[in-house]
Amino acid sequence: MHVLYSDHYEFPLPSGHRFPAEKYRLLREALLQQGIIPPARFHPAEPIPLDLLALAHTPAYIQAVLEGTLPSQIERQIGLPWSPELAQRSLLSVGGTWQAAQHALRDGLSGNLAGGTHHALADQGMGFCVFNDVAVTAMALLEHGWVHRIAVVDLDVHQGNGTAAILGPYSQIFTLSLHGEKNYPFRKVPSTLDIGLPDHCDDATYLAALEEGLKAVLNFRPQIVLYLAGADPLAADRLGRLDLTLEGLAQRDRMVLDACSAHNIPVVLVMAGGYAQPIELTVEAHLQTYVLAGNILGMA
Repeated sequence: MHVLYSDHYEFPLPSGHRFPAEKYRLLREALLQQGIIPPARFHPAEPIPLDLLALAHTPAYIQAVLEGTLPSQIERQIGLPWSPELAQRSLLSVGGTWQAAQHALRDGLSGNLAGGTHHALADQGMGFCVFNDVAVTAMALLEHGWVHRIAVVDLDVHQGNGTAAILGPYSQIFTLSLHGEKNYPFRKVPSTLDIGLPDHCDDATYLAALEEGLKAVLNFRPQIVLYLAGADPLAADRLGRLDLTLEGLAQRDRMVLDACSAHNIPVVLVMAGGYAQPIELTVEAHLQTYVLAGNILGMA
């Protein structure tokens, strides 16, 4: 299993900012220290080529991000202060998912220790998301003709409005979003299938809803799955409003990965959200996703 990372390239945040940027580094270190991924299988992400980025984002928005000329309203929507480092890190995050998809097509399984930035729209970012790595990767896969049917399984606790908006016109792409119905974003863009969950949803309710969602995904017969394995459905998450346990998240991952394995569908893992206190709970949730992936699909 090949894994891409971009935490070696840091971007500045004000003291006390609520975005947990250190979770990426902590996860990579845990995967290495526990021997879950061999060091030779880790690769620093490369920036996404701008021509591929433009498949999902407007030239004017790309230029504004790279040059630091974002309108103040858009910068506030993103929630991360602009810096040259943020612009570069955003290119690396998208590039990591694109590279991971190429590995997955060869090996059956790959991961990006970043990504899942599903709120970014074609012409603006929001919700800690600058560019939409999943939308870019899906469009690039179609552009290259490597696959013709793609599924996005978005299990971040927040609805994937940007992914739905960008990919909605394409019949070759199925987008599933399982999310908190009353949570951010408050204006949701319809996915192929949206399943909204009530506040304080427990493991059993969540997993039953996921079972129905996965049936629809498999009926679509995708040739690759881009899996947003968000850690923010955890009860301890500051922004989640659901009540899932770590075991509930583990069962969620088993269901997705078992289904893909049974149908020989390559999987790309991306991190998406996670804001638990303490941060170690977020890291543990992501860590168990990789442990389960290795057990179920094999470390190809």
